[in-house]
Amino acid sequence: MTRPPTAAQRRVIDAADPVTGRLKGTPTQLAALVRHGLAFRHPRPPHGHFLTPAGHRIRETPVTAPPEPAPAQPSTGVFTARVGGEEEPPPPGPARLREVHSAWQGLLELRRMTNRDGSTDRPCGWERAHLVQAAALALEAAGQRPAGPEGAGYRVRATPQPEAVAVYADGPVALRGCAAALERAGWQAGEYTEPRTRDRYLLASPRRV
Repeated sequence: MTRPPTAAQRRVIDAADPVTGRLKGTPTQLAALVRHGLAFRHPRPPHGHFLTPAGHRIRETPVTAPPEPAPAQPSTGVFTARVGGEEEPPPPGPARLREVHSAWQGLLELRRMTNRDGSTDRPCGWERAHLVQAAALALEAAGQRPAGPEGAGYRVRATPQPEAVAVYADGPVALRGCAAALERAGWQAGEYTEPRTRDRYLLASPRRV
């Protein structure tokens, strides 16, 4: 694309599903995004429109100029996987369980649509670009408990290594539970020891085959 999207197109991009990238808009808006390489039309019914990697990058780029005036809309919030240790974690309960389940199902659908063979048993490009959030979603969707501000549970952290995150948990049993959950979700995980603290942790990466 040679020019940035219009304010109207940017609103459609910003309103895309945070996990699957599914778009809602008028046929004209969606067709324009497809022409500019920011969206694609899925070949299977119901032929939904989804962000391409370029479209995801646009959404993640802060707006540097004021957009065109738009009607005020109430904030609906965006799902965020729990990485563990948040100061203000979302309240637990049935509503959170439904959100996590919906996000995980959306991610499986994104795998089906973007993996060349339609596979849902291994991570897709979005997960490789959002390692910490993707690993945290896999753990939370599998029923693992994220750590609170001071409580026990898993913590997912970025690492200097490409395509790898570190997962900390309380004790060997919890760590093995996290490893099993990630492996079921299409990740590969191995246990390591911190040289200075001697703490055990997982180094997890999205599986490619």
